[in-house]
Amino acid sequence: MFYHFDPLYLAFMVPGLLIGIWAQIKLSSAYGKYSQVNVESGMTGAEAARQVLDQAGLNDMPVQEVPGKLTDHYDPTKRALFLSTDNFHGHTVAAVGVAAHEAGHALQHQAAYGMFKLRSALVPVTQIASFAWMGVLVAGMVLNMFAQLLPVAIGIFVVLTLFQLVTLPVEFDASRRAKEQLFRLGLVREHERVGVAKVLDAAALTYVAALVSTVMQLLYFISAGRNNRS
Repeated sequence: MFYHFDPLYLAFMVPGLLIGIWAQIKLSSAYGKYSQVNVESGMTGAEAARQVLDQAGLNDMPVQEVPGKLTDHYDPTKRALFLSTDNFHGHTVAAVGVAAHEAGHALQHQAAYGMFKLRSALVPVTQIASFAWMGVLVAGMVLNMFAQLLPVAIGIFVVLTLFQLVTLPVEFDASRRAKEQLFRLGLVREHERVGVAKVLDAAALTYVAALVSTVMQLLYFISAGRNNRS
């Protein structure tokens, strides 16, 4: 199947690809703009995250710098916050917004937020599914066995789709918590709220794009499976 290009695959993939490109453009634009706008409080992203965590009683949770651009994340296994260099040291609306978003994940963990717990439980299963997909891909291309492996591919993308579906509310909720805490603690001013919202909303679009792309791949494999039986 992979030796003979299937035009139907392109038809399924283009919508997700276009949405993904659009989401990345929106994120680059919003982050680029507001990474040039300093917050009046003068706080760095690391300091803002520290305040959000401390106010929630998470005084012992470390906030650490990690290399790369937009590599910011919360690690529930280490119970630690990791901020990219620009956001760790940056005094900007973008840096503070992203840092608070990651702190929002720590607040979800603390509150035992159901979707966060489900997403964390799905992580190892998703990692196995992603690894298995590479095996299916290699077998399909090298051994020309993809038709026989279609049920496995469908199962893999069911898992990946479920993971993306669960990820969306987790990310939106983390952004909601971030905005709420930043404003409640006075870490951003009223006129800075729009910038924080634009950066976090643009970041959320990338997760929407990832879901669309995964769903379209799943639908393609289901369609290919039906055609293979007919």
